Amino acid sequence: MATEAEILAARRARAERLREQGTELFPARVPRDRASIPEILARFGTADADALAHAAARFCVAGRIMALRSFGKMIFATLQSDGEQLQVWLKKDALGAAFEAVKLYEIGDFVWARGALVRTQKGELTIEAAEQGFLAKSYRPLPEKFHGLVDVEARYRQRYLDVLTNPDSRQTFVTRSRMISALREFLDARGFLEVETPILQPLYGGAHARPFTTIHNTYDQMLYLRISFELYLKRLVIGGLDRVYEIGRDFRNEGISKKHNPEFTMLEVYQAYADFEDMMALVEQMVAHAAERTLGTTVIEREGRKLDVAPPWPRRKMADLIQDACGIDILRTSELPALQAAVKQARVPNVDASEATSWAGLVDAIFSETVEPELVAPTFVVEYPAALSPLAKRASDRPQLVERFEGFMGGMEICNAFSELNDPDDQRQRFLEQAEASRRGDTEAQPLDEDFLLALEHGMPPTGGMGLGVGRLAMLLTGASHLREVKLFPHLRPRDA
Repeated sequence: MATEAEILAARRARAERLREQGTELFPARVPRDRASIPEILARFGTADADALAHAAARFCVAGRIMALRSFGKMIFATLQSDGEQLQVWLKKDALGAAFEAVKLYEIGDFVWARGALVRTQKGELTIEAAEQGFLAKSYRPLPEKFHGLVDVEARYRQRYLDVLTNPDSRQTFVTRSRMISALREFLDARGFLEVETPILQPLYGGAHARPFTTIHNTYDQMLYLRISFELYLKRLVIGGLDRVYEIGRDFRNEGISKKHNPEFTMLEVYQAYADFEDMMALVEQMVAHAAERTLGTTVIEREGRKLDVAPPWPRRKMADLIQDACGIDILRTSELPALQAAVKQARVPNVDASEATSWAGLVDAIFSETVEPELVAPTFVVEYPAALSPLAKRASDRPQLVERFEGFMGGMEICNAFSELNDPDDQRQRFLEQAEASRRGDTEAQPLDEDFLLALEHGMPPTGGMGLGVGRLAMLLTGASHLREVKLFPHLRPRDA
């Protein structure tokens, strides 16, 4: 078996022979009359030989050679473009001297061909080439054609080969793109304005996370990559943009798991004169719309179960779910030492209460380990403790709780929403509590943001806000089991590690 070096040398040698024959390996132009292979298949994919002959259809197609079969004075090449394939029939008697160059073509090369659309004797739709030309040389071979790129790590590191040779992988990202278009369509139709907020921020906030830092050389200024859009989008609501949303990247300096990546896509929505109940209705309608537009149905499959994302979704109280899962009443153990003792007594798996630095952090750990994996069907979890939600409005009848929900599906959180806190004095107090948590060692606590408080003191109307993980929703709609499967270029461990 030839070594990689020998294969590369042989392909470059063939390229030189092409060049010696006068073939330009990387021309700048493609024929202007090139037709799309998917369009040809849509129009003539079911036409028989007689119908094709009657139509006298002629096309110019271009694409990458994915298969070659040589029969002496004729060669069949399968071209791929726009995710679809079409066969080209290259014959010496039709191409003349140019056929000598054709014999040097290899799988992976890009070519064009122009001719009549016919059916071969085997019934395959084919361009019978009267003209052809070279477009670009591939110096490296593609993965083996029958299996594609199968090594999991190679698929992530060389995603270009993955989407080229694995139709299922390509379809995953087509589905993700269509899903995002559907989310925009839903919000635009309801009067929301898409906006952009800073990625580099002088102060991070809007979520419980550790940020990435960088330096702006000109100002000698420490900056943070945003962990959320929230505080900037709320500034726009204060400024009179009553319905705003943003789809973009967040960056959180955290570990990697099937649900986490340091860089990920979020959708955040803010609506003036609304509350968390309005956001619940928006979420369930929007997810159902995205599923319908992307998949043609509101029923998705997850781990062998059929889940219907059509409204309404059931609502469950956080405290009830935790008590059902492990017997701990978080509302009665409202101080860290009491909750630590309860966790120890209940022997909650995978939760080390002694390492907890805050009551809120420990509650979150209990919920994540005991409740979240069981929330497979679409579910809204409501009645969150105020200590877990520094940016949410307190419930009017129970100030220890906030008007917040999280949406869960497939055993993971997909969205988080509040009746947004618009009392600047209450917000300042929450920020100060977060600052105290930071001093006690909570590296993910939010800093005090005086600029945001200044904006809030100018007055913000009652507002509903929601953040949805685009990658996680894509996992659900594509059946993916890991976030890396729906990210074109996921963050990976360095090769030398």
